[in-house]
Amino acid sequence: MAAATVTINWSEIDTLLLDMDGTVLDLAFDNYFWLELVPQRFAHARGMAYEAALEEFRAHNERALGTLNWYCIDHWSDQLGLDIATIKHDVRHRIAYLPGALPFLRAARDFGLRLIVVTNAHRRTLAIKMRQTHLERHVDAVYSSHDFGHPKESAQFWRRFESSAGLRRERCVLIDDSRPVIAAGRAHGLGGTVTITQPDSSRPRRTVDDGPAVAGLADLAEVLGARRLSCLSREVSGAAGAVCRPRTRTRS
Repeated sequence: MAAATVTINWSEIDTLLLDMDGTVLDLAFDNYFWLELVPQRFAHARGMAYEAALEEFRAHNERALGTLNWYCIDHWSDQLGLDIATIKHDVRHRIAYLPGALPFLRAARDFGLRLIVVTNAHRRTLAIKMRQTHLERHVDAVYSSHDFGHPKESAQFWRRFESSAGLRRERCVLIDDSRPVIAAGRAHGLGGTVTITQPDSSRPRRTVDDGPAVAGLADLAEVLGARRLSCLSREVSGAAGAVCRPRTRTRS
């Protein structure tokens, strides 16, 4: 879906809820880490053939899918007998922003939006990625679902998160690459959702036909930039109803 088809009334929105991996940061790192490197290290540690180790790892993965443990590096360290945090730290040079992500964050701030990263990443993973990217400098707050005891796919998370962050759900737009997370956000009554269809820059776009979607944040940067120029033009000309920017952004 092209960026131009993302119809959001930005005058009613003051907060963007941004996923981290696959939305702001390139999921290529995580796919390499979990689908290649970890199975290789697991096979070596167990003295197993790679194919056998990969099958056992996938079995562990399926049992944890949909739970907070699926995102918990302490859980995986215990299950696999590996120091997941250390392995991740050793390959941290592979962590990178998705193309266009930083310009989008700047454009969103220029537009006056509050930017909140909401991630399922474990706090130890967050620490590694923040040191590598300094993402926290470009947003107003960073929340991990581990602090709330439920993953973003669950209704319990959204109730607890909204209360803790002091948000008005109808004034928030969620941008995420996970369709289950997008569905949970919609069910919670968020003001809008946008699905990222190319979370891994090394892989092709996915097809999403159940709501607003863009390949990446670069497409939304174009939308915000055009909308801001339109608003400024109307304000300068004194056009009726020209106030189309959200309320002044405040740091949390």
